[in-house]
Amino acid sequence: MGSRVRRRRQSLGLSPADLADRAGLSPERLARLESSGTADGAVLARLAAALGTSAAELLGGPGPRADRTRRGAVHPVLAELSEEECWARLTPGGVGRVSVPTDDGPVVLPVNYRVHDGVVLYRTAGTGILASPTGRRVAFEVDGFDTQRRSGWSVLVSGTAFVVDDPDAVEQMLSRADPDPWPAGERATWMGVAPSHVTGRVLAPRE
Repeated sequence: MGSRVRRRRQSLGLSPADLADRAGLSPERLARLESSGTADGAVLARLAAALGTSAAELLGGPGPRADRTRRGAVHPVLAELSEEECWARLTPGGVGRVSVPTDDGPVVLPVNYRVHDGVVLYRTAGTGILASPTGRRVAFEVDGFDTQRRSGWSVLVSGTAFVVDDPDAVEQMLSRADPDPWPAGERATWMGVAPSHVTGRVLAPRE
């Protein structure tokens, strides 16, 4: 490590005194470090900052530019999903987010949902904010991510919210498409989102 510190210092045209001053070290300590090549984490971080590099590079790993180049080489590709692909991701149900218009601006809340006959369904309390947008335009979003592969997808449904108040329809949905909300408490108001637009995107690794 000491030789890398010395080479980096020399490439920047810094004298030992200059680097010692920048890193908050005594000239004697810097001389010992460049000779012996050992330093604790705090000193290493100060040296890296003073030399405009990373601790990893001083320890023999890739520098910031090399690391950016390596990561950039595997950036995934963003592509549009077809409507059929969007519905394939929506249909299993699970957890999504509803964007509800309010006087103070949009409010986005997570909900348990199901899809039935091309409609996104969720249950909520009759007096809650999620029951307020009846007859108004809303957005519903669902997504999935893989942070290790830096990939993922999202689907956005734009449509009109409505209350499902037909007893026969509610009975049918209870047996076939109950979102089964996770939170405790009564959530007897069935809300639907009738889609007008369904779009999606996927971020996938390069082939």
